[in-house]
Amino acid sequence: MTSASDAKPIEQGRKLFAGDFKFIWASPSIETLPPMAGVEVAFAGRSNVGKSSLINALTGRNALARTSSTPGRTQELIFFEGPDHAGLRLVDMPGYGYASAPKAKVASWTALIHKYLQGRSNLARVYVLIDARHGLKEVDLDVLKTLDRSAVSYQVVLTKADQVKPAELEQRISDIKASLSTHPAAFPDLLATSSQTAAGIPELRAAMVRLLEERQR
Repeated sequence: MTSASDAKPIEQGRKLFAGDFKFIWASPSIETLPPMAGVEVAFAGRSNVGKSSLINALTGRNALARTSSTPGRTQELIFFEGPDHAGLRLVDMPGYGYASAPKAKVASWTALIHKYLQGRSNLARVYVLIDARHGLKEVDLDVLKTLDRSAVSYQVVLTKADQVKPAELEQRISDIKASLSTHPAAFPDLLATSSQTAAGIPELRAAMVRLLEERQR
């Protein structure tokens, strides 16, 4: 049941994401990043975790972010911008942990991500997407440590929650929360989402509304 305190940001989030989000920029290198503007939130996660599907579900656009059955397809930082008055940008980061990609390519993606995280003062939060069916993997923990070192605020978002039985999902959330307690830059609350059923999508939108409000104070 949604409390009165939650209802307002959820409705604000619905209105925000009912606006027109559009692709504005693709950056294959740190030198080609767009000028900083507004508030950016970035989405990170293993290849095939469902980043593009989640961005499409958030914005209500089936093909805003390109989805693919081929892991590692997104090789650039992809920027989407919301309505002009909102000042919100969504950043789709290259998937990590794709073992079949050439090592040089993986190294260049990794360098790009690290430089972006460390040099983007308008980056409000990174949403680290974790497949609810599998939980935290070693490669995820490496990324969390990088975010801790960069002092970038991040929040774990579980994807594909509809594919996990409720009791198993509760246990997974509990286990991840326990793991996050040792990570200084981690936001303590988790969000469980499904791009298929839209579960958790209103709550994720509301979280971004709160971020915008904090930055505009």
